Amino acid sequence: MDPTQQFLLFLLVGVAATLSLATNSPVPQRPAGCTPREREALLAFKRGITNDPAGRLASWKRGNHDCCRWRGVQCSNLTGHVLELHLQNNLPEYYSDFEFKVTALVGKITTPLLALEHLEHLDLSNNNLTGPAGRFPGFIGSLRNLIYVNFSGMPLTGMVPPQLGNLTKLQYLDLSRGNGIGMYSTDIQWLTHLPSLRYLDLSNVNLSRISDWPRVMNMNADLRALYLSSCALTSASQSFSHLNFTRLEKLDLSDNDFNQPLASCWFWNLTSLTYLDLIMNILPGQFPDSLGDMKALQVFRFSSNGHSIIMPNLLRNLCNLEILDLGSLSSCNITELLDSLMHCLTKRIRKLYLWDNNITGTLPTGVGKFTSLDTLDLSHNQLTGSVPYEISMLTSLAKIDLSLNNLTGEITEKHLAGLKSLKTIDLSSNQYLKIVVGPEWQPPFRLEVARFGSCQLGPMFPSWLQWMVNIKELDIWSTGITDQLPHWFWTTFSKATDLVISSNNISGSLPANMETMSLERLYLGSNQITGVIPILPPNLTLLEIQNNMLSGSVASKTFGSAPQLGFMDLSSNNIKGHIPGSICELQHLQYLNLANNHLEGEFPQCIGMTELQHFILNNNSLSGKVPSFLKGCKQLKYLDLSQNKFHGRLPSWIGNFSEVQILILNNNSFSGHIPTSITNLAKLARLNLANNNISGVLP
Repeated sequence: MDPTQQFLLFLLVGVAATLSLATNSPVPQRPAGCTPREREALLAFKRGITNDPAGRLASWKRGNHDCCRWRGVQCSNLTGHVLELHLQNNLPEYYSDFEFKVTALVGKITTPLLALEHLEHLDLSNNNLTGPAGRFPGFIGSLRNLIYVNFSGMPLTGMVPPQLGNLTKLQYLDLSRGNGIGMYSTDIQWLTHLPSLRYLDLSNVNLSRISDWPRVMNMNADLRALYLSSCALTSASQSFSHLNFTRLEKLDLSDNDFNQPLASCWFWNLTSLTYLDLIMNILPGQFPDSLGDMKALQVFRFSSNGHSIIMPNLLRNLCNLEILDLGSLSSCNITELLDSLMHCLTKRIRKLYLWDNNITGTLPTGVGKFTSLDTLDLSHNQLTGSVPYEISMLTSLAKIDLSLNNLTGEITEKHLAGLKSLKTIDLSSNQYLKIVVGPEWQPPFRLEVARFGSCQLGPMFPSWLQWMVNIKELDIWSTGITDQLPHWFWTTFSKATDLVISSNNISGSLPANMETMSLERLYLGSNQITGVIPILPPNLTLLEIQNNMLSGSVASKTFGSAPQLGFMDLSSNNIKGHIPGSICELQHLQYLNLANNHLEGEFPQCIGMTELQHFILNNNSLSGKVPSFLKGCKQLKYLDLSQNKFHGRLPSWIGNFSEVQILILNNNSFSGHIPTSITNLAKLARLNLANNNISGVLP
């Protein structure tokens, strides 16, 4: 074997040995547990949390050494360093203060987080980690590896710290707040130091003192999404020598203080936009022709902008539109408008909002061609004529609103038979529109909201409603029903929060087990309802049963079962007996009307019922002195105790009602002098003290 062959053989053996070692070497494993320094940092962060109602940090314990296995913590598989903290409070898009409070982390964000030097992702959204100062923690700007920061929905105040400009790797920043007063900024130059920024949401951050905001945003060439809703911005008329952020896809400038000609705005040249939201500004004038060049638009929202004019032909080329919101603009013809959308959108557009536009004409049969529509809102217009049968072809339609028009004719089973996806229907305030559906018809949909107020629905109670077991809101106000409430009514609508049945001629009684219902608002006024008032549902906030035929006395537990009740009108019935003391449990009551009944005795002395604004007891047989608890009702506007048996002197504190406008005490047995303090009632518009035993000099 010559030397060359020997060398090649040696080389091959070496390579084989290397491959063998590589094959048998173990795969690198993540270190057992996270680093002690980072674990201690997380435990120190937890000590700053004063309340964790959802138990999201329950696994964060010293005995559980591997913090990489704690809930919300993600680490590197190679080094064990903490890379991500997912501590967001997952809430629905529209949530209440109650929902926020029962799930949000409460406390403050502390500096030990600085030990997480490798942190890339930080999501603390929808929590209450503001601490006593309520300020954004500026030290976050020292975590220089951060790529993602989400503090949205946090009730933060104060200045946005410019130290955020140190996060040069940042791609996602959300400091938005859903409502209320948020943070502010007087200088956003720090944004120019974030070359990788793709997503920026500063909604509800006050930027009113920054006039050059478009120039600053224009320097971020890679920006894809920009949300500046409710930022108190005052102008969008800036011009650019060069439009830099041509990759911008989503732009939200809704609810600002723009007040300028529509065509003068700079954003019409952003042809890359797929999403443009400009609702609730003041941008009058005619849409520019450049709107027709924004062919990538999928969502265009422009409602409530004053008197703006759009030429339908500008919509012909927007063939990617899925959501179009042009509510409250200007007048146009419905046929002309829909014809422009039919050019290329019949199979694509999903949501169409054209409310309050003075739209005239009849709804054309071509509406049935928009087969992808799930929302159609043509409310508050001047539409006339009948609704075409072709509406039934919209099988994806979940919401239709044709209310507040001048529609006529009939809505029949043929109109409704194909609407299998329907959840919300609103035909209210079309007084010549009649709903004609057979008693045996079973609808293909399950409604959640049904509004037929002032349509012609009677005279029989519509039996097809018994299948609507998912109803949350039902409005059949003034629909000409002269029937009795069906036996299934209260069971079928046990999940409903709003029932509006007023101004019909409906008879029947309230169910004995009413306290099991989900009702929050019940309107039953001006009917023929009989029987007694049962124990009320616990979530009830409004109760109207005036002008009916209720009788008997009120049970002692009736009112106490509904502690959130703020509005109650039981006037003009045949209720008798004493007012139970449980009425004092209605600590949030603002409006009380028990007039025109047969009530007797003294009104209970309620302690803490201080929110009353209307207190109306006239035309009963009530006695005693003016209820003394009223002196704590500083917001009282309307007091009527007339035509009762009240007696005694008028109290001097009656002059403390700085908001009172109506004071009616006639036809009682009041005596003594009129207190001079009555001259303090600066807003008083009506005063009646007639037919009492009052004497002395008029103040």
